[in-house]
Amino acid sequence: MLPERQMLLGDEIGSCQSRAELMQRWIRAAGEYELDHVTITNAPTFQDKLLGNLVHESTIPSEFVREFDRKGYLKFCPLTSHVSRTIMHKTWTIGSDGKSPDFDCPPDMAELMYRYGLLMGVMFQTTSIDGSRQMVRYDGRRGPLTQSELNELSMISIQAFDVFDRLRRTASTTNVLSARELEVVRWTAQGKTSLEIGQILSLSDHTVNAYMTNAIRKLDCVNRTQLVAKAIRMKIIS
Repeated sequence: MLPERQMLLGDEIGSCQSRAELMQRWIRAAGEYELDHVTITNAPTFQDKLLGNLVHESTIPSEFVREFDRKGYLKFCPLTSHVSRTIMHKTWTIGSDGKSPDFDCPPDMAELMYRYGLLMGVMFQTTSIDGSRQMVRYDGRRGPLTQSELNELSMISIQAFDVFDRLRRTASTTNVLSARELEVVRWTAQGKTSLEIGQILSLSDHTVNAYMTNAIRKLDCVNRTQLVAKAIRMKIIS
């Protein structure tokens, strides 16, 4: 049985309808574990130079990211080498005084992290629907996480990232489809034929079919049935 805290937080996160709402509830969930910040990023590679180019969402102050990138600290980040070797989570700390990091960290980088209260953290890896590797990172001022807390956070992170990924792609797809294409998809989902949709929208069935063909292509589907199923799954239509 899931721990009550994890179940309640998961229910809250799973019902989010916008990225802003998700981040608000996600940071509240992190707070239950005495963690101060949540960050979602692409998994870094050895070719990446700037943290700012990887971040999708973060509650860490943008001033920290700018200074971090200006001084080229990403090359010292312990996560880059970690994600190249394993899919396991990763924890780190610079110590309560900021002077005893458990990774190869330049003193001025540790000072920057200490100044912003990023004394410890944990990262969980996940995968986007497009197959790209992603990371969910938490930072805070507390002591080490227990194994039970790590297990709970891992499950919450996977669920929250799935919601984030869906909302991100829904927004992207909605912007790609025109208003007419969306109307045609909605009516198709209600079982209307091209002729019936044309009568409803005062369009020829040829024009309706053209809108349908465009929507099928844009959502990378092969037919109307798959298009409707994908649009419902992505919550473009209900």
